[in-house]
Amino acid sequence: MLELVADNPTLRALLLVLLFAVVSIVAFYAAQSFGGRQIARQRLMEGNRPTGDVTIGSLRSDRTESAWLKLVNSIEKRGLSLVDTKDAALRQKLIAAGFTAEYAPRLYTLIRLLLVIGLPLLALSLMWSAGSSPGIIKLYFTLSIAAAVGLYVPSLFVRAKADRRQQELINGFPDALDLMLVCVEAGLGLEAAFSRVGMEMTQSHPRLAEQFGAVVLELRAGRSHEDALRRLADRSGSDEIRAFSTLLIQSTKLGSSIAQTLRIYAGEMRERRKMRAEEKAHRLPVLISIPLVTCMLPTMIGVLMLPAAIRVVRSIVPAMAGG
Repeated sequence: MLELVADNPTLRALLLVLLFAVVSIVAFYAAQSFGGRQIARQRLMEGNRPTGDVTIGSLRSDRTESAWLKLVNSIEKRGLSLVDTKDAALRQKLIAAGFTAEYAPRLYTLIRLLLVIGLPLLALSLMWSAGSSPGIIKLYFTLSIAAAVGLYVPSLFVRAKADRRQQELINGFPDALDLMLVCVEAGLGLEAAFSRVGMEMTQSHPRLAEQFGAVVLELRAGRSHEDALRRLADRSGSDEIRAFSTLLIQSTKLGSSIAQTLRIYAGEMRERRKMRAEEKAHRLPVLISIPLVTCMLPTMIGVLMLPAAIRVVRSIVPAMAGG
């Protein structure tokens, strides 16, 4: 492989371009992380304290978001529509994965389109640069597999990101309920409790703090408690948070004690987390048995049977030779 790359100038140029792209991406994210740390350190040195507002962070800066938006708008102005036929379901899936921008479905469609076209062209260029002349059937299957990879990889990436994000929300939710119970029992209202818990959990559970911050901003913008809680359940996509939102809505409507509701539900959530941990612990023997049977059992059988096999060979071979 290295000799092929060294002998082919096209592959060398492609490898250098890919290496440059990887180094540029790593340098960009490293500079962004270093800049965020410098800003936080400067704020600490100035002695500024938070005012209770929860800042909703983003993985992209405003400049990057505007660049993506300009790209999508420029492509659509040239006549290529990037609106998906199932835009509502796609938007809900992207929101569950953390992509809350308005142009996220259109950008997702653009990425899939580029991958479906670009990966077959890349495979074709690699085969042409390598000097191979595949048959029609091999070429057809290669290009079809490359197009299928480009079509389904973004969907799998979004689904995996949504599952990981939902797992992070579920893991931090019992702690958030305990903190919210303390805040409510101390006399804070529901909005102030969401704001305080979100501010306290910014470092330990940033995903959950982001959701609570969105609820606080919606309540301050004039939404009702019911609407804000239902939107929280829709954004998270978790059954536990949806049940929590329903309980708070019913408690507010019926006039029951929110502190008592939170205390009962927090106990149930801790019990569920304990049951999930026990379930994972009970699955370990089954998972360990697979490498045990595959790797260790043949070795043990060989060690136990080898002395008997040597004795049988030493007894039978002389008898057969003498006969």
